[in-house]
Amino acid sequence: MIFDQVEFDLRCEWGAKGVSELAPISDVIVIVDVLSFSTSTEIATNNGAIIYPYQWRDQSALDYAQSVQAELSKGRLSKDGYSLSPASLTKIPAGTKLVVPSPNGSSLTLLTLNTPTIAGCLRNSEAVAKFAQRYGSRIAVIPAGEKWEDGTLRPAFEDLIGAGAILSYLNGNLSPEAETAVVAFHAFKHDLLTYLKQCSSGKELIAKGFELDVELAAAFNVSDCVPLFNQNAYIRQK
Repeated sequence: MIFDQVEFDLRCEWGAKGVSELAPISDVIVIVDVLSFSTSTEIATNNGAIIYPYQWRDQSALDYAQSVQAELSKGRLSKDGYSLSPASLTKIPAGTKLVVPSPNGSSLTLLTLNTPTIAGCLRNSEAVAKFAQRYGSRIAVIPAGEKWEDGTLRPAFEDLIGAGAILSYLNGNLSPEAETAVVAFHAFKHDLLTYLKQCSSGKELIAKGFELDVELAAAFNVSDCVPLFNQNAYIRQK
């Protein structure tokens, strides 16, 4: 197939179509949603929590949470409880089971089917890359992107940079798409916090009062936590 980058070890493509093209022919797939699903998942699982991705925030999400004996995360704008906000998860207790609806990172995770799946972000880039290589040389890194109001994909700066950070630690030949992500990461890595605050997604979160979330997401290689998707949930790998 023309779009599967199969002649390269290290592959990169956006969103749901990227998952559908690359997951079936890859040894492992990394979902990168820096603002904020992957960052939230890293922080929560680093504390010992168990994160269940779910696509929609509706009655079915509550039913699903009850079926797995988990809490349902609050809406992002909630002032209390756990939500998609990374800051809300910094003190989540070990063993907490949390269902996290997300139209980007969660939804993409649920499309990877039987391909081993990791949540990657800037915080755990090197650890994720090293762990991914245990599965084999064919590695797909998926920048999730965001959604425009009409539901179409908005390629997001922070996810391109996050994907490039992970790819920069991997061994193998890069597809042009993957190499573009690496080049972008190297261009901005000297001041990730400033650029994340200035990009569209960062400005949106700051305007809503979530500047701390951007700061947490911009922290680079501060964690060795690798959240691996197993039995419908992300759990920290030892």
